[in-house]
Amino acid sequence: MAIYNTASDAANTAVRALLTKVGEHYLGRSFNTGSGRGKADWERIRDVAFEGKCCYCGAAGETLQIEHLFMFNRTEYGLHHPRNIVPCCRSCNKRQRNEDKTYLGWMEHLRAICESRGEQHLFDVRLNKITDHMRVEKYPDLNQEERHAIRVIANALYENIKQESERSLTLYKKLDEAFVHRNAD
Repeated sequence: MAIYNTASDAANTAVRALLTKVGEHYLGRSFNTGSGRGKADWERIRDVAFEGKCCYCGAAGETLQIEHLFMFNRTEYGLHHPRNIVPCCRSCNKRQRNEDKTYLGWMEHLRAICESRGEQHLFDVRLNKITDHMRVEKYPDLNQEERHAIRVIANALYENIKQESERSLTLYKKLDEAFVHRNAD
């Protein structure tokens, strides 16, 4: 649970909802990983494709989280789709940043984890497991125009939600001043 909620939090949630719906559009069905067929997909990916292990470090026996290979946010626009999710332990589900403050891509993240654990020799094995998974799940091959359309819509949605939150606060303050505080006098 968030400690402090901002308009940006609401805007990010709206962008993730859009990316979920676009992913479902290409999948041709709902992809709710909490129930039904989507949950069965997630469990198959976690338990069969990755044998109940973190895709990055190979840890087993931990509660594995959903990791979006192409980040599920307004900078990478990774879709919520079976091909874009992998199991990940809690410690590996925190991507490092580059010097320019952007997040590492999933492949660089995998390399950094293997190197930090002294397991460079396992990089290719883990990379192949992830790329095999990606090939099997048939992620939509978006062209430049489709990716650009998603980027434009997601950025507009993000900005609109932030602005609407500010407008709502301004309206509340006006109503509070006009009705609540006026009646208190």
